[in-house]
Formats: sequence, C-alpha cells, structure tokens
Amino acid sequence: MFTLATVLSALELGFIYALVALALFLSFRVLNIADMTTDGAFTLGCAVSATAAVAGHPFLGLPLAMLAGAAAGFITAFLQTKLAVPSILAGIITNTGLYTVNLAVMGFSSNVPMLKTKTVFTAAQGVFGESAPYKLIVAALVTVVVCALLIAFLGTRLGLSIRATGDNPDMVRASSINTAFTVTVGLCVANCMTALSGAVLALAGPPAGLGLYFLLNKAVYGSFTQYAVYQKEHWDQGLGLFTSTVRYHLHYLALWWDSDPTAAVFVCATALAMIFLVLGALALAARRLPPQYLGYALAYFALTAGATWAISLPRYFSACFLFPVLPAVLLKKTGTRAVALLVWTALGVVYTMEFFAQGPIY
Repeated sequence: MFTLATVLSALELGFIYALVALALFLSFRVLNIADMTTDGAFTLGCAVSATAAVAGHPFLGLPLAMLAGAAAGFITAFLQTKLAVPSILAGIITNTGLYTVNLAVMGFSSNVPMLKTKTVFTAAQGVFGESAPYKLIVAALVTVVVCALLIAFLGTRLGLSIRATGDNPDMVRASSINTAFTVTVGLCVANCMTALSGAVLALAGPPAGLGLYFLLNKAVYGSFTQYAVYQKEHWDQGLGLFTSTVRYHLHYLALWWDSDPTAAVFVCATALAMIFLVLGALALAARRLPPQYLGYALAYFALTAGATWAISLPRYFSACFLFPVLPAVLLKKTGTRAVALLVWTALGVVYTMEFFAQGPIY
C-alpha cells in the first residue's frame, strides 16, 4: 500500500544511492574500468561518518568519509597503474582489505550504536521542523551539489583528459598526458562519491541501514548473526557453485509443487528461470562485451547465485548490471532497444505494484 512516508523514504534512499550511480558512471562508463572497490568504499564511508558522529563530529564525518574513500580509490589505482594488476583484481584486493580497515575504524566492533546521536539530519530537523521531510531535503541537496560539481569537473581540462583516457588511452599518451595520473584521479573521485553516499546513509538513521537489523537480532535472540543460524537450520543455507543452487531449488520445487504451489512457482521456478536466462544472455553477449564487463558480470553471477538459499535472484540480477545492460548489447536496432526498454520498464512497474500489494514477491 502506497503512503506518503513510503514515497518519501524511497526518494530519500534514491537520492543517497544516486551518488553511487554517479561514481559508477565515472569509473565504469567514463574510465571504462570495472571498479570493484565500490562495495568496500561504501561501507568505509558508513564506518567513518558513524564513528565521527558518535565522537561528536557529525559534520566533520562527511569530509573524512570522502577522504577515506579517495584513499581507497588511490590504492586501487596504484595497484592497477604501478603494479600492473588487472583492474578487476585490483578492486577485489582493495575491497578485501577494507573489511579489516572498516572493522578497525569502528573499533573492531561489528556495529556502531547511533541512537540519540546528533547528525546532520538532526541539525536539519531543528532547522526545518519535525513535520518537514528534512532527510529528503538533505539527501537531495547533497546529491544535487555533487552532481553539479561532477559536471563542472568533467568540463575542465583535467576532466576532459579523464574522459579521453577512458575513450582512447593510446591517443591520450600520444598527447603527452599521463594516463596513470588521470586514472588515479578518476578512481579517487569515484570512490570519494561512493564513500559520501555511505556516509549520508549511515547518518540517515538505523532504520535506513543494517545496523538496526543486527541490533534486533542481538536483542531478541542474543546473537548478532542469529539470522544466519535460522537460515542454516530452516533453509539449508550454504555457499557453493550455482549448480548447488540449481539442485537446491529443483529439490524444493518438487517438494512444494503439491503442498505450496505459490512458493514453488514464485520462489524456485522463478530463481531457476533467472539463472538460466542470465547464463544464456551472457553466452550470447560474451564476444561483444569488453573483458572487464564480462569479468564483472561473471563475478557478480557467481557471488549472487552461489548462495543456495537465495530467493531474491530476480531482484539481484535485474538491479545490478546484468539485465539492464545485456539487452543493449545483444539488440542492434535502436527501435528494438526502445521496445525492450519499454517492456523492461513496464515489468518493473508491475513488480513494484505487486510488491506493495503484498503479492508473492520475494
């Protein structure tokens, strides 16, 4: 059921995550680099801003998070440009190292309690009042300012050099421009925006993130990771190849076909269809995709479909790269692409409406 609070919350999160979209646009589209640092840089921004806010510096946490994200981007760029590590592997190395860094930033604690902590949002609440959508105003203001600054930056001489580096690095080197420098600056800026997105999300309050989820597990069950225990005991949770996931869903498809046909169709059959649909699309598009795009797609597929209990594969595959990009690669005619886009948009609207109507959406 749609309510004003639901719409405002969706817009608020949309503006916050738009910063990640801008960051991926810069690294993925402009620089033509599949930067895997994004995951760790986002969490790093959350950790830095939350820790600074708890220490009594809510406004200082935002620039500190941006600096931390830029540092993560610098490490990835250094591995790629100076040590000749492939871009995907460089991002994975940095992302893996950030797990420990993020824990260290939070004092080696799995969470940072922020209840009754003063943040930029509580300051905005004092300015606009409790009845105003102060969180949406702050999120929109931050995103609009960053977007304007990014547009202005890409129009400068350095910005044009970064754009040219992603388009034709050989030409850039022939023009006596240091491509290592432009790649480094581009990745620093991209991860700076990613960290800022995480910083704003962390300050938006526990309901906007996973902090409250872990705290509720601790308060109710006595363990932060009780949800994992539940999934293991009741859903045979496990990690492996996608073949294990296929076997898992085939088993429950047969088990539920008579007793619970809704779950059999909308959980198991849908997950199986998405797995083979994505594999088929990747096989068809393999020769047309740049190596870094194909590597990212395969890595994302392996990570997502490797959880045998995954019941949200349609959302995972649809939202992140695979289905939005593959039709554009496979379809050659502009008219056909437009039709595919309309169909995709219509399916997304139907999916969203069914979700709010509490239909069999998982």
